[in-house]
Amino acid sequence: MQNPKDYISQNKERFLNELIALLKIPSVSADPAFSQDVLDASEAIKSSLLAAGCDIAEIHETAGYPIVYGEKIIDENLPTILVYGHYDVQPADPIELWDSPPYQPVIKKTELHPEGAIFARGSCDDKGQMYMHVKALEYMVKSNQLPCNVKFMIEGEEEVGSDNLGIYVANNKEKLDNDIILISDTGMIANDVPSITTGLRGLSYVEVEVTGPNRDLHSGLYGGAVANPINILTKMIASLHDENNHITVAGFYDKVEELSQEERAEMAKAPFSLEDYQDALAIESVYGEKGYTTNERNSIRPTLDVNGIWGGYIGEGAKTVIASQAFAKISMRLVPNQDWEEITELFTKHFESIAPKGVTVKVTPHHGGQGYVTPIDTIGYRAASKAYETTFGKKPIPQRSGGSIPIVALFEKELESKTILMGFGLDSDAIHSPNEHFGVWNYLKGIETIPYFYQYFTEMKR
Repeated sequence: MQNPKDYISQNKERFLNELIALLKIPSVSADPAFSQDVLDASEAIKSSLLAAGCDIAEIHETAGYPIVYGEKIIDENLPTILVYGHYDVQPADPIELWDSPPYQPVIKKTELHPEGAIFARGSCDDKGQMYMHVKALEYMVKSNQLPCNVKFMIEGEEEVGSDNLGIYVANNKEKLDNDIILISDTGMIANDVPSITTGLRGLSYVEVEVTGPNRDLHSGLYGGAVANPINILTKMIASLHDENNHITVAGFYDKVEELSQEERAEMAKAPFSLEDYQDALAIESVYGEKGYTTNERNSIRPTLDVNGIWGGYIGEGAKTVIASQAFAKISMRLVPNQDWEEITELFTKHFESIAPKGVTVKVTPHHGGQGYVTPIDTIGYRAASKAYETTFGKKPIPQRSGGSIPIVALFEKELESKTILMGFGLDSDAIHSPNEHFGVWNYLKGIETIPYFYQYFTEMKR
């Protein structure tokens, strides 16, 4: 394959401007106020796929937001790569914490991104990383170097649980038939330390509700005599971890995969500075399950976290009230072998069992997904590793991620395909947070590296 660098250099400004135009569309799937914007984003992706060289690009309706499908089939006898990504983004709240408007992308230099980074919601998760694949296809088609077939499946509901993707995949198995699935919705250790994500945690996400009296009460007249749902909820949540930060839900750890000391030792070879980690987060110390390192806690161990909690009066000034209800949203990150539906059931039974008399408890499951591990001895992994080595000049480190992409396990079940996770973002890119950004260098490096995966996978598959 010819080196893509010249083509990328010649088209750099256009590549950036196209991504910036896409980032200006506030395609927030969680908020109905942005529904038209989500639809506009799907149309923009369709147009981009056609412009990049797809022979077919279609909008496929679902019960929710549409899925954009595209394909470039050059020879039925050649391998087929299915690219998955998503065009929806997280809400930008809290807006006031952004240094620049979240949907008015700007390029600013940072210490980690001396060539500049694109600051905008969705820049790294996942519009920027998804769009690398569109531009990589453009390069391969324009230079007549596409070595195999390619299909695209870009959805608009990833940030709200991909509820309709499973139905779509099950109903379109022949259309989506492939030899490998390629996703860029993860990151790497550092710009000078490439890595390939080989494991993802599963997820169980629930909302809990504690109800006490049939109305809000005067805290002077009723305080101390009636169970306060907020007090009760906080006590219940506090009891979900013991003194070693071990989760107390009965049966929670029964199927947790325990890595060998050898595997843990391999993980420990990845460069990591605890001091830099703490400085980046402005914290004095790390915190977590006893007996595990920071990198193990956020990748190979399950977790339980409160993502939001509310109840009572939170307006200006004071209001002496005992709220009738209190609520919290709780997520549990799971490791391979933990079934998210089973964990949801275990949590529900446990949470209901620890509720004292005087209140009632309701647990509402929202969404979830299974964990996933990619073996490093497959053709897909070896092709990806060789692609990184070609463009970075060094072999990537296999790394397990703490994040969740529930659809990866779904793809293996329904399409019987392995997934390769080639991420080019950094942990510091503030995805899901104010001031999300994606390095210009990372964006272009992804476009440079992806074509080599196509080349090496095709060569190894034959």
